[in-house]
Amino acid sequence: MDKLKMHSPDLSQDNIAKIRGLFPGCVTEARDEATGKLRLAVDFDSLRQELSDSIVEGPQERYRLDWPGKREALMTSNAPIAKTLRPTRNESLDFDSTQNLFIEGDNLEA
Repeated sequence: MDKLKMHSPDLSQDNIAKIRGLFPGCVTEARDEATGKLRLAVDFDSLRQELSDSIVEGPQERYRLDWPGKREALMTSNAPIAKTLRPTRNESLDFDSTQNLFIEGDNLEA
């Protein structure tokens, strides 16, 4: 019997693999500081050169929504999680027939 993986996929590595398909010269390998394993990484300088006709640089005006900690929040949201949603049937009303779902928890985990 196969065991289920109890964590979400690593979306950042999937996205980097897609970038590698389009721009193979812009992706390299780097050692992960936390685990010591080699992971795919984007060489952003090379990617900027590849996209030089369409990238927005400098003080040009554009609409943006920024806040302190935005980069860390994006990295955290792309990181794999090892959490599982479990129903609480004893707190539910008509669990098997309802078509509603209420999820309670931390936003990133839920």
